[in-house]
Parts: sequence; C-alpha cells; structure tokens
Amino acid sequence: QVQLVESGGGLVQAGGSLKLSCAASGRTFSYFVMGWFRQAPGKERDFVANISGTGDIRYYADSVKGRFTISRDNAKSTVYLQMNSLKPEDTAVYYCAADTRGLWRGAATMKLAGEYNYWGQGTQVTVSS
Repeated sequence: QVQLVESGGGLVQAGGSLKLSCAASGRTFSYFVMGWFRQAPGKERDFVANISGTGDIRYYADSVKGRFTISRDNAKSTVYLQMNSLKPEDTAVYYCAADTRGLWRGAATMKLAGEYNYWGQGTQVTVSS
C-alpha cells in the first residue's frame, strides 16, 4: 500500500509561483513513475507532468511546458512540481499519482490517468487575475 500526501497549494496572483510537494510512503519509491494531474471544476482530470523513477525521463503537457518543472528526491520519497508564471487557467485541484509497476511504458501511455494506481487527496491551486 502506498500513501501520497500533497502540500504546497494555495492562492497566488497571476505571474506568481508555487511549489507543490508530494510525499510518498513505500520502500521502493525510486521505482515509481510519478505524475501530476489537475482537475478544474466541471472538467476532466488532465495530465500535467510525469517523471521516471530515476528522473531521467520527464514529460509535460503543452500548456505548462516552459513554466512548470517536475523533479524528485528519491532519498526523501518526494516528488515536486515547481510552477512559475502562473496563469488563471492553471487554477485547479492538483493531484499527485504513482505508478508502482516500475516500468516506463512510453510517453503516450504514461500520460493517461488510468496508468497510475495510487493517488493523493489533491491540493487546491488558485491563480487570481
């Protein structure tokens, strides 16, 4: 069983920055593919970014590329999402997700929410204009 706990959400003005953290339980965190997804009111849960177990593979949604950075610290079993130049359209609940199967199955596949078998409770990010 894996537990994921997100933190770092809040209210920020457009152009500002926030850094989300997701702390995971589990002794084999370095094998997990980790992802961030977000869901705005009335919309589907969308892919934001993901990172392989070693951190050498990272992908971003086009909407956040160049503004967001995903990283991980395997010694702390934590994944981060640094969000810069925030826009009102970034407002959403942000979810951390883990795929514990330990195999990167390609960029297209790993952007799918259904590929992740553990989820955090979510943290609200609100960007005011």
